[in-house]
Amino acid sequence: MTQTILKVSQVRKSFGSVEVLHGVDLTLRIGERVALMGPSGSGKSTLLNCLSGIEPITSGEITLGDLRIDHADRAQIDQIRREQIGYVFQSFHLLPTLTALENIEFPGQLIGMPKKERLEQANQLLEAVGLSARAHHRPDKLSGGERQRVALARAVMHRPRLILADEPTGSLDSQSGQRVLDLLRDLSESHQIAVLLVTHDPQTTRICDRVVSMRDGRIVDSEA
Repeated sequence: MTQTILKVSQVRKSFGSVEVLHGVDLTLRIGERVALMGPSGSGKSTLLNCLSGIEPITSGEITLGDLRIDHADRAQIDQIRREQIGYVFQSFHLLPTLTALENIEFPGQLIGMPKKERLEQANQLLEAVGLSARAHHRPDKLSGGERQRVALARAVMHRPRLILADEPTGSLDSQSGQRVLDLLRDLSESHQIAVLLVTHDPQTTRICDRVVSMRDGRIVDSEA
């Protein structure tokens, strides 16, 4: 059986007296793509924030590989996020003053990758997402679909073990969205990166191995 890369055990999260996550259990295997679905307010984004270390959990355990995220201090969490986790967001979050190539290259700088290796890898990723001709364009000169493809290439630049994708096609037209999904699947498969994808769109689940449903801060269903 494929090795587990992410294990979430009985995770609870409260904001003041309000408990938002009620004992969540979730497991992802290396290279597995899982869609997390549920109505607004069900706790999906809060769970993603807890998995990334943005929000501390109230109780429970989160393990990425052999690293306990819930026991890590702020410096350790920052290092885990730089080295182990990639992000793809609905709003792209590209740095506006950097070109497409520089945006992709940036995570490599954060982990101290040598410049020659960074540039070679960033150019390879630009080619993989079909944007070599747009390498020196800044985000404001790119379409929404192009910006999301840059964001996707950036998310795998440092070869993370896990990608957290929060509605990655939510602001795209259907054709651009489908292309981004296909690229996400291809990059996950080629680099054996696990993906947890939050979505409201059932069409998005076609690239996933499994669908997990959340409601009222709980996992209520899991389907292969």
